[in-house]
Amino acid sequence: MKTKLLLILTVASACLAEVGFAEDKTTIRFGHFPNITHAQGVIAHARSREGKGWFEERLGPNVQIQWFTYNAGPSAMEGMFAGSLDLTYVGQGPALNAHFKSNGEEVRVISGAANAGAALVVKADSPIKTPTDFRGKKIATPQLGNTQDISCRAWLKAQGFKVTQTGGDVLVLPTANPDQLALFQKGGVDAVWTVEPWVTRLERDAKARVFLEDKNVITTWLVSSAKFLNTRRELAKKIAAANLELTDWIQKNPEEAQKILITELKAETKADFAPDAVAQAWKRINFTSDVPRELITKAVQDGKDAGFFKGATDTSRLIENP
Repeated sequence: MKTKLLLILTVASACLAEVGFAEDKTTIRFGHFPNITHAQGVIAHARSREGKGWFEERLGPNVQIQWFTYNAGPSAMEGMFAGSLDLTYVGQGPALNAHFKSNGEEVRVISGAANAGAALVVKADSPIKTPTDFRGKKIATPQLGNTQDISCRAWLKAQGFKVTQTGGDVLVLPTANPDQLALFQKGGVDAVWTVEPWVTRLERDAKARVFLEDKNVITTWLVSSAKFLNTRRELAKKIAAANLELTDWIQKNPEEAQKILITELKAETKADFAPDAVAQAWKRINFTSDVPRELITKAVQDGKDAGFFKGATDTSRLIENP
């Protein structure tokens, strides 16, 4: 009888242990944009899809990643404000805007991801040769208030142009990246300020000429909600370390990284990406986990010049090393 009772207690304890394990399992909600400049997110998503998660393998068996893709940085920041995203790869413009709107309470940058990769292009036979030639012209940007839109408006102001959201000396037209090519080819705009791989696509499919390459810009950050960082600091620390390791792997294995990225982008967008076009775009992007302070200062000033950052712009709590 004692043996039978011992067996029952042993089985019950094992069942309770399994229940406890299931209850203790942590789900991390992770976002990224289906784009080459979010390569770390795209590749990590691919590894999760294959059951060989880059982050999961480094966070332990009791942690799972739930991936979300979004089409615009502001949407990701809204998700973070709503509590539906814990971490995300996102551009500098939306991240800074969200940080300032929340008075520095909601958003923390825990690592870099990519710099550069953006450019201002015109038609190959365009009469635009100098900055002054943009007067009276139309320039497309990916989205109102995104990183390239802010960079474009700030640059135009630096050239002495008056630019508003609805007009001015140069008309800036926020246009989704996939729609820019047709608009550019039809003459609906005179130039496009965008990011890879769309710069390469405009070069190849519309015979665009790069007028200005924007190299000194933070293109993608790894951002955490302040709540996740404060309540799951050890996990955040491991995630930042895993992102550093993944970035290093991407730098050392560009061809393999590009293959994984192309396959995953097709799974996420149903679109084909030519390997040679991705390789060409890759050369313009600097994948890095560094977060240069001087580029943050520039980003804040650009946001002010473009009219998007108003009031207090304190970044003392923006960057936090878990």
